[in-house]
Amino acid sequence: MRAVIQRVTSATVTVENRLVGAIELGLLVYVGITHADGAGETAYMANKIVALRLFADADGRFSRSVREVGGAVLLVSQFTLYGDCRRGRRPSFDKAATPDAARAVYERLADAVRERGVSVRLGEFQAHMTVASTNDGPVTLLLDSSRDF
Repeated sequence: MRAVIQRVTSATVTVENRLVGAIELGLLVYVGITHADGAGETAYMANKIVALRLFADADGRFSRSVREVGGAVLLVSQFTLYGDCRRGRRPSFDKAATPDAARAVYERLADAVRERGVSVRLGEFQAHMTVASTNDGPVTLLLDSSRDF
């Protein structure tokens, strides 16, 4: 499982001009799911999303998590995080999970973040979405459950 995590002051997802998800202060998380992702990867990613200290304290140091600041998570499925661009000009998405498998893991990840005490809003799975955000910092991190980076 891979994630791009952005600290935001606000973020929204719309599908066909219909608002489907919105948060104020929190994390916009794009998540990509591969074939081998299961309970271990889901727990690892949920723990990281909830506990990473990406918000500043009074001294300006990253010392508070999204849970500690009372923020929310906007979770957006993003199979293109498994795009392989090493050959040719068209990315290969062979490493991305099938839509049915990915949807189940995506929903489990959302539930796991909620179980850890953070409000979650979702994009619409397998839809063409318009994502708008106001990045704070900017702070953007890459996570990989296989710990490749």
